[in-house]
Amino acid sequence: MQRTEVDRGVRPGVRTDESERLKALEREIKELRRANEILKSASAFFAQAALDRDLKK
Repeated sequence: MQRTEVDRGVRPGVRTDESERLKALEREIKELRRANEILKSASAFFAQAALDRDLKK
């Protein structure tokens, strides 16, 4: 009953749709941070490979 009251705006709190949206955004942020870490690692790997290649010339 309380959840229904919150969703209707009768009782203060976070509505169900807002709560679901926040959870989805948090999952997206987590996924983007993970992708960013992967890209940073790949960038460092390729930068090191380029330096190694240049030193061998």
